[in-house]
Amino acid sequence: MRTERGREILNRLEDLHRNFERRFPELYSEKGAEELYKLVNNLYEIVNESMELVNDLYREMAAAGPELESTLRELQKGEHQMKFRLEELLGILAKPQDYSTKARLKVALDRLVQFHRVYDYTVSRALVSLGREIEGLEFMERMGVESENQKKAPASIIERLRKIDETEEKLERLTSFVGRLYLHPSDVYRVENALMEWHRMGLLWVEARYVGKLSGVADPEEILEGLALIGVVEKKERGGESVYRHRSFSSG
Repeated sequence: MRTERGREILNRLEDLHRNFERRFPELYSEKGAEELYKLVNNLYEIVNESMELVNDLYREMAAAGPELESTLRELQKGEHQMKFRLEELLGILAKPQDYSTKARLKVALDRLVQFHRVYDYTVSRALVSLGREIEGLEFMERMGVESENQKKAPASIIERLRKIDETEEKLERLTSFVGRLYLHPSDVYRVENALMEWHRMGLLWVEARYVGKLSGVADPEEILEGLALIGVVEKKERGGESVYRHRSFSSG
């Protein structure tokens, strides 16, 4: 497993994404067609290099497991979709800028800006996930683990791996919550209000399904877990079920 090469590629991908995000807001400023073409072409070159690196990373590390392969495919998809939208803009900008072309340009720019929110979230999440996967593989290599069939690892290593798993799970929940907050902030607002409304009706600890009924949000547990991770909500287990309480209603 060439984790050293994988780490090198991932670091370059992170640099490229930071550069892309640094330049992308320039699309919002007033620019002539020629200047806008240069900017979009620069963004296109960044995405092209990112796609090549993702393909290299896929060849290097896809065999490491289905989760890593799935993350790489998600990253490939996001970069491919962004490339397609930038190509659309370049095609429009390459034509004479009459009234019809300018109207098409505005529509294409609006679509690009709208897609960018999903793109940034998808790519950022995938890069974080890849970093965790590669870090885990590096750790296993340092520990000299060569196969699943070798002798049992020391208890200290098993405990460390358990803590890593717990941290990864919390980070995954937090990433999902931040994405939800970014893309659908009203869902978070409705879930938090529904939880507090149950408290006002006299229910101190509330199950996620009750919050879902009152808020109308289909999957409130994801949001409640996120609110618990950032300290807005308290959580405990009761009868094998997770229950939640807003901290503003905490007696302590």
